[in-house]
Amino acid sequence: MRIVFFGTPPFAVASLQALIQGHFTVAGVVTQPDKPQGRSRSELVPPPVKVAAQSEGIPVLQPVRPTGDVFTTSLRRLEPDLGIVVAYGHILRPEVLSIPPRGMLNVHASLLPRYRGAAPVQHAILKGETETGISIMQMDEGLDSGPVLHRVATAINPDETSGSLSTRLAEIGATALVEALSLMAGGLARPQPQDHSRATYAPKIDREMARVAWERDATTLVRQVRAFDPAPGAWTMVNGCTLKLFDAREVPGAGEPGTVLATGDRMVVAAGRGAVAVNEVQPAGRTRLSVEAWVRGRGISPGQRLE
Repeated sequence: MRIVFFGTPPFAVASLQALIQGHFTVAGVVTQPDKPQGRSRSELVPPPVKVAAQSEGIPVLQPVRPTGDVFTTSLRRLEPDLGIVVAYGHILRPEVLSIPPRGMLNVHASLLPRYRGAAPVQHAILKGETETGISIMQMDEGLDSGPVLHRVATAINPDETSGSLSTRLAEIGATALVEALSLMAGGLARPQPQDHSRATYAPKIDREMARVAWERDATTLVRQVRAFDPAPGAWTMVNGCTLKLFDAREVPGAGEPGTVLATGDRMVVAAGRGAVAVNEVQPAGRTRLSVEAWVRGRGISPGQRLE
């Protein structure tokens, strides 16, 4: 069975490597174009999936968008039997979904039908979920709405960030994908239609969603910090400049929301109910650092307000 693999970020690499190590035939990889970086934007950095594919000599396609005759012709030349999509970053149109005769599978980082969409890990943490998982689903024209072949659940630990949870889910997803392919090969796969009435959604994260509103309770704010660690970073304003917050805990405390109650090895800030202790920050234009180092640099003092 010849497989064409769609994926881009580090999350997808584990699944690609699992296919290679499982001796599946990966006929080609579709990923996003290299991204310019650096001050002059002259350095092109390849997606992690491209690097992994090239190390194995697998052909790579990098369309700006996976549409049009040129792309579909290139895809057909790979002669795929099955497509696998893992965090590719683009919606695939029907003319692409129909190319592999055995259809397309998606490795989705939630227990569908909950958290359909682009950011299921972040939204699960934001909502205070205690469980998430991986769903291997057959793709259709809807948004993560196709029948599910295989699910694997896992607990969300109380201090997990979206970064650490995504790393775990990437490994779980790689194993679940191989298990689903084994079920298909043995004729044992039994796709289950989703209950669309139970669907919830996890839209793409934007900057405003990550802004901290100190009037909220401390429990909600700590979840927000965890959900946006490492990116884009929950942020607030201090002295007219952006400050990103990381490694937060709920602690006792009271005061006008946004008021800094204490500094030292951590910064304690009053919330609408309770207080939030932050251990790491990233001031505008600087790298992430400990609150202790920031305080030594006269970054903040008790009584100041974060907005």
